[in-house]
Amino acid sequence: MAERVSLSSMLAKSQNDLPAKTMKDSYLEVHLPLGSEPQLREKYLTFHNTVRFGRILEDLDSLAVLISYSHTYNPELKRSPLSIVTALVDKIGKSTGFSSPVLSLLYCDIKFTGHVTWVGNTSIEAKMHMSQFREGAYAPVLDATFVMVARDPENKRAAFVNPLNPQGAEEEKLLQEGEANKSRRMGMSRASLLKVAPTAEERKIVHSLFLNTLDTQTVSFRSRILPPNSVWMQDAKLKGLEICHPQERNIFNRIFGGFLMRKAYELGWANACSFGGCRPTLLAVDDILFQKPVEIGSLLLLSSQVCYTEGKNIQVRVHSEVFDPLTRQHNTTNVFHFTFVSDRDVPNIIPETYGESMLYLDGKRHFNQTVEH
Repeated sequence: MAERVSLSSMLAKSQNDLPAKTMKDSYLEVHLPLGSEPQLREKYLTFHNTVRFGRILEDLDSLAVLISYSHTYNPELKRSPLSIVTALVDKIGKSTGFSSPVLSLLYCDIKFTGHVTWVGNTSIEAKMHMSQFREGAYAPVLDATFVMVARDPENKRAAFVNPLNPQGAEEEKLLQEGEANKSRRMGMSRASLLKVAPTAEERKIVHSLFLNTLDTQTVSFRSRILPPNSVWMQDAKLKGLEICHPQERNIFNRIFGGFLMRKAYELGWANACSFGGCRPTLLAVDDILFQKPVEIGSLLLLSSQVCYTEGKNIQVRVHSEVFDPLTRQHNTTNVFHFTFVSDRDVPNIIPETYGESMLYLDGKRHFNQTVEH
């Protein structure tokens, strides 16, 4: 830490003091030789002899950090003076969702590529692509967009990052897409159901769900009946607990964000599997928000909730919080959103309270966004 503190004097006072970088400067290509090096497979092996997607999430998070360090590399120091942390996962998937059978080929090499596509004053957007070697060539599997933030060497305050200088029309388009992504995220934040009331159309949906559960025999607001082929939302939960050991720490002595994503994904998958009655396929990951760091030794409580269903699709929200047994306080650290698809139609999820109705609408919003993209 003493060595990192000494880097503080190398921080720029403004972004204008930093040299502009190109997208090529941060380009990285990483190979995961699952096909050619069998000893690696054990770490990535599921009990169904397929690739563990939770491990892929860890690798993507690590790659996003490395890309950001490449962008902020200082040739004089021969390193970056900044601390880079994950702020959020904007999206993982493809326009039509990615194909599980391609990802499930455990005996094929995997290639990750990526680079910076947009920067703010203190934030960085990194886009990554994953492909698998099949039939003599690398076939695309998924795309991922992460947003990272730069901090000072002690990880106490924000720090400026190098501006980005696009080269050519294609890079200019990527930069504009990054700006559009930022505007979209700001719009979603302003429209959050934790801040503003549902839209008129959403209010109609909630009232229709309420009417469909009323007991026509009693004509009472309190008497509710579960419709056929439906499950109460409160009965579609699955919870877990992790004791955060030093093994999972990052260079700041906090818990590695990729580890949190893996644990959340595996709990969400298990909940979708239990709810749908068969092994689900991951369709997309979006809007993973890292609100607070998780300290070593924390008791991490994970709670997954099926919050929306449509046909064969299952939308799962995973909420993680740190519990302090001495103060009895709970603090939210992350919120994760996963979209799964089953091989059969799944029951309808029915909210019973106003709070559950807001979860339902939030899940519907995330699902619609996944379908639209």
